[in-house]
Amino acid sequence: MEWEFALVDVHTRDLSNEAAAVIADIGETAHVHKELLRNTVEVVTGVCDTVGAAMDDLRSTLTSTSAVVRERGMELFCAGTHPFAEWSEQKLTDAPRYAELIKRTQWWGRQMLIWGVHVHVGVSSAHKVMPIISSLLNHYPHLLALSASSPFWAGEDTGYASNRAMMFQQLPTAGLPFQFETWRQFERFVHDQKTTGIIDHINEVRWDIRPSPHLGTVEVRIFDGVSNLGELSALVALTHCLIVDLDRRLEAGEQLPVMPPWHVQENKWRAARYGLDAIIILDADSNERLVTEDLDDLLNRLEPVAESLDCAEELAAVADIPRRGASYQRQRRVAEAHDGDLRAVVDALCGELDL
Repeated sequence: MEWEFALVDVHTRDLSNEAAAVIADIGETAHVHKELLRNTVEVVTGVCDTVGAAMDDLRSTLTSTSAVVRERGMELFCAGTHPFAEWSEQKLTDAPRYAELIKRTQWWGRQMLIWGVHVHVGVSSAHKVMPIISSLLNHYPHLLALSASSPFWAGEDTGYASNRAMMFQQLPTAGLPFQFETWRQFERFVHDQKTTGIIDHINEVRWDIRPSPHLGTVEVRIFDGVSNLGELSALVALTHCLIVDLDRRLEAGEQLPVMPPWHVQENKWRAARYGLDAIIILDADSNERLVTEDLDDLLNRLEPVAESLDCAEELAAVADIPRRGASYQRQRRVAEAHDGDLRAVVDALCGELDL
């Protein structure tokens, strides 16, 4: 798992470009990384067998990291976007690959003031990867709507539950994956990308769901930033169960269900725009349903998988997110209660990180 955090000043609640100093204080570690912008640190787990183990790993790293951050007059903040920060005031991390990215992408690259969560799940064979990714796209709107946490951009309410999802897809090679049927097709795609100079390394394919061949995983990058461990454990459990379920169904000889790309694209937009109020397309026959109603049935179907993966309690907690309100909904409620003062939204989000 990879969990991106912004650094915010304890007084102004604006972003602070002090990640390099924080990482220097922490020292050399495989668990805390720098990112594109100097306002961001990324907390990374090792390989974990269960969701609970992953949460313990994260909690251990965050406890020590947050202590260093607070000593420097900052707090850890996580949402898909910061409510009022200005992208033009952010500094770039000094690294050749980041400099090259901005050189190529220009204005859109400099706009990437966004944070997310990436979840890797091991898959037993490369030949299963593309069918799993294509079928997992059927559940894209569920994952995005549950995690949506970026309604604000530069002090304005965008009207979207996840403005981050719309922003990130502007980068070349980002957005929805191509729905290849075989691993060989993916290999040809990567070859073409390298031959034409679009990428130099496979990790520059920045799809919302992508293969990670060096780890042997499917990497799910759909989620907006998540503010607390409780919601994160629920979302990770859902991700783990979905991928393992698809893997097992392939193993049993089942043809996995897929939707045409135009339905997948529409579902992404609906979830980004409407969040948990999205009416999503369910299948290739164009049947539709409210995402939260479909989520209830999905959670019931995955219960046996969760039992086998020792994450039944975490999966059940997914249902608490709509009941409590997703992050984008909570943020809007806080803003309304404080007459539009978005510093209160930052306070609320920082306060949710209960270690």
